[in-house]
Amino acid sequence: MPASPVTSAPSDITPASAADDSAMQDAMTFAELGVDGPIVHLLADEGKRAAFPIQQDTLPDSLAGRDVLGRGRTGSGKTLAFAIPLVTRVAASFDDDREHGRREPRGAKPHPRGLVLAPTRELANQINDVVAPLAALYGMTTTTVYGGVRYARQFRDLNDGAQIVVACPGRLEDLIEQGALTLDDVRVVVLDEADEMADMGFLPPIKRLLAQIPRGAQHMLFSATLDHGVDAVVDEFLDDPKVHSVDEATDRADLMTHHVFLTTKADKNELVRALASGKGRRILFTRTKFQAKKLAKALTQRGIPAAELHGNLSQNQRDRNLQAFESGATNVLVATDVAARGIDVSGVELVIQVDPPDDPKSFLHRSGRTARAGRAGDVVTIVTPDQKRYARGLLRRAGLAVKPLEVRPDSPQVAELVGEAAPLVEGWELPELERRRAARPRGRRPERREARQSRSAKARRNQTRTRERNRELQRQIDDERREFAQRFLGDVHSVRGEETDAAAPAKRDAQTRGDRRHDEGRRGGKRIHRREQRIVRDERGEDAKRQERREEARRRHRQENADHAKSARRGGSKRRNGGMRKRANGKRRSTPFRMR
Repeated sequence: MPASPVTSAPSDITPASAADDSAMQDAMTFAELGVDGPIVHLLADEGKRAAFPIQQDTLPDSLAGRDVLGRGRTGSGKTLAFAIPLVTRVAASFDDDREHGRREPRGAKPHPRGLVLAPTRELANQINDVVAPLAALYGMTTTTVYGGVRYARQFRDLNDGAQIVVACPGRLEDLIEQGALTLDDVRVVVLDEADEMADMGFLPPIKRLLAQIPRGAQHMLFSATLDHGVDAVVDEFLDDPKVHSVDEATDRADLMTHHVFLTTKADKNELVRALASGKGRRILFTRTKFQAKKLAKALTQRGIPAAELHGNLSQNQRDRNLQAFESGATNVLVATDVAARGIDVSGVELVIQVDPPDDPKSFLHRSGRTARAGRAGDVVTIVTPDQKRYARGLLRRAGLAVKPLEVRPDSPQVAELVGEAAPLVEGWELPELERRRAARPRGRRPERREARQSRSAKARRNQTRTRERNRELQRQIDDERREFAQRFLGDVHSVRGEETDAAAPAKRDAQTRGDRRHDEGRRGGKRIHRREQRIVRDERGEDAKRQERREEARRRHRQENADHAKSARRGGSKRRNGGMRKRANGKRRSTPFRMR
């Protein structure tokens, strides 16, 4: 089986990769690197005791507050390398404020103290999954800010006082323009996958965002390369950064094995199905979103559950599909290059490039989904005869010397790479998305919740008082109207009441005779004769009423015709012979007629 074991080239910045073997043997623990005890215990519970090379190199400087520029291959542990100093220094800033008696002004705009910028929503969520448990140790909260979702949750988290924000540049700038937050109080800012953000055109908004952050804030930038304007960002915003490079930016992972399979177009689909049929986790990369959707559907129909991940999916769909792959509900993920950056799913054994990528950098980041964190992995690139020349040049630019091997779906090389085949599953469907609830710290959050509940209770009490006051005012108005009616209008009875009460007429007559005797017995004063109100009801049937309406309509029509004829005789007719004449059925005809 052709394989290309990768060896690390010496770094041109910090000579650390030349001693990778000795570094792994002499790996330092997080406690030895100066990490706080609560974080050390949390990482130990997760099985993380020894630091990776990039963590071992950057943590002493980043924990001391220096600006850091980290260059390393994908999957080298960069997220934890900046998450630990980010949480530690933001928590220390609150302790420093308490020592000096500084308090936050009441009613101030949300102002987070930690900021992480990431190129994609998936990467932002994964960074937040790493940062949130560390922040909860110090009673702090985090939130994610990116597009494609509603604003309500992001506004709520910011107003609740999230101290660390993990964001994509576009939505973050949108929220700042809306006045939802300010960056005036940011103490630590991190740019992850800066070269990818430059490739996506995010450099202008990144520069505008960094310009709003105080110059004294700590800046950490992690990138595989320093091209496409990333070096300009480093020169403009980082203050004498300490540069660390564990591996060369274009180097490959030590435990990654590359294979190039040459096959015909007729056998390509069956070869892809055979490679996807194993039990281990595997990611299949396609060039277009349509190809990813079509391939995932075809594999699922043939009994191989597959989830798709591309830009045409909504955020909920992307979260659901990625969650199904992470949880093991499916072992096959068909994706475009949207998943080639930052998607850290452990245990991916095989990466299959259904078509060669467009450039060597995409090849590097596709391959980086496997052989992560010291684990071995294989990368298969499928090439058809018409792509052979292009693939040879691509591999040469990527620094790989791999000879293509002609294979068929039933070749022994394919069977050895696939391993044990997974059982076929008929009628498989994606599971529903399970919402992840972040752990609520036991610090200031309950106080804010109690204050919010108190404000809500006070608002409800005020609304109740207002309703009672309005009802009392309405009762007073009704009493005054009733008193006025009795004094000046006499005895007024309701027609509805008479219809429902058969004894109402006799009762009204008795009350009227009693009132008359009372008035006659008065001494002095003037006798007032009141007339009883007469209510006329139309007790005819519906037929009689309908006939009356018809006759009234005919009468109005005759009157209108008479008025029209009268006005015509007064002003003279403008029609001449040959004019339009109206038929009985409403149509007009051009026939001469004589004027009277």
